[in-house]
Amino acid sequence: MPDLIRNAIIDDAVAQELQLNLCFLDGPGKARHVPFSFTPCPLPAAVLAQLEFVAPLLGILTQALAEDDTLLQDEHAALAPGDPFFAEMLSTHRALHSQPGTLLRVPLLLQRSDFMVDAGIGPRLVECNSIAAGMAPFGDRMGSLHQYLHERWPEEFARWHTAAPGTLHPNPAIANMGRAIANAAHSIAQDLGSDGQPSFLMVIQENEDNVFDQRLLENELRSLGLQTHRRTFRQLQQQLSSGPNQSLQLEGRGTVHVVYLRAGYQFRDYIATDLDTRRCCDALLATRMFIERHRVALNATVAQQLATSKRMQMRLSGDDGSLLQRLGFAANERAALLAVFAPMHSVNGETATRLRDEGNLNAWVLKNQGEGGGHCLFDQDILHRLDTLGEGDFGAWTLMQRLFPEGRDTDTLLVRDGRARTAQRLVSEIGLFSAHLGGTALDTDAHRDGHRPGHIGHLVRSKPPTVSEGGIHSGFGVLDSLFIEQ
Repeated sequence: MPDLIRNAIIDDAVAQELQLNLCFLDGPGKARHVPFSFTPCPLPAAVLAQLEFVAPLLGILTQALAEDDTLLQDEHAALAPGDPFFAEMLSTHRALHSQPGTLLRVPLLLQRSDFMVDAGIGPRLVECNSIAAGMAPFGDRMGSLHQYLHERWPEEFARWHTAAPGTLHPNPAIANMGRAIANAAHSIAQDLGSDGQPSFLMVIQENEDNVFDQRLLENELRSLGLQTHRRTFRQLQQQLSSGPNQSLQLEGRGTVHVVYLRAGYQFRDYIATDLDTRRCCDALLATRMFIERHRVALNATVAQQLATSKRMQMRLSGDDGSLLQRLGFAANERAALLAVFAPMHSVNGETATRLRDEGNLNAWVLKNQGEGGGHCLFDQDILHRLDTLGEGDFGAWTLMQRLFPEGRDTDTLLVRDGRARTAQRLVSEIGLFSAHLGGTALDTDAHRDGHRPGHIGHLVRSKPPTVSEGGIHSGFGVLDSLFIEQ
């Protein structure tokens, strides 16, 4: 069988990717390259304009929802019996908000809003990620890799690329996210009257393998004059204390001005192997609560995490505009937001029967409240899961209209583990990052190029249409970038 493309070209592409730090840690002292598409995802300019208008609005919406304690509690009460983690988050939220005036943190939102473009109805929101919304640096560097391949191997690039006219879309996400975080840090430092370098703390998972993406951001922050620190919740449980003016102090490092959670969206992030299960979860959740009671810019707050749940997304998908109006959105903003919400429905004891009777099972996807891969069920797996659920479990699940992107009209070359293979009708999920401090869009300088304030950049992940899990870590997805068709 002849090679799809000369091995030397793939070797060169992988070498360039490694040089750009597009890697996952693969054991002590080892790294492997991130799987990637040899050519970028084509996207009409009009669709890009729509997404770049609505993504910062979704950030403002998250902040507004996070400030409504009653709404958060009421909307999530039904899922607590079937989702122990969200039950814990609701309990933590109640404890945090039971005493007015004790929450001194300033909500910092570094949100990624993920979209897919359905062939019939256009762009629709898949989900919003307010906590651990990473890989903006990888999105930035993937654009650089595609620019390199376009210039270094123009004939091979053209062979696997769309023939439509257009341009590779700039994606300075590292610089934009760095400026947003630096601006938040300086704002807190000014509040506290701090002298010296502002300080940034990234809360990470145990045995983190996505360290390269994280360090690209840390390197940018250091170039902007910030100190950077990395800790797990277990480490912080013994290293945090209060300082003057309710500042947050990190043992041996002084005042912390920004806390960025790259962990905390699942139970195992709060488990310490050297503590018994109940005590460790209480202790590490208490650490998160301790942070919220200090003057620090925090991404994400517990309220932000609840505001971007699938349960809240279902509430928004059924809104007639009245909730958005109450939250202060203008008519054109309400229309833009409502246009990207796909229909979602709650689950009950009759759902499986109804789906069987209607005969349109493939029109839906069943989701729980989990983040990351492995939380979506399709086709017969939906019925199998529904048939196993008890009444108390229903609230933790939602049905969402399944999206069917058209896919690329040209075959695409995918590179994984140093080897290339082709994929037909490759489909893409496009995540747009936005930055807000409180209710204000942070200055990232991106708006100087015509973008809205608060816009950071994007992340594109693509997969063959025949696979359900498109995560780069957890599924069959590959890293990608955007080519804007004119």
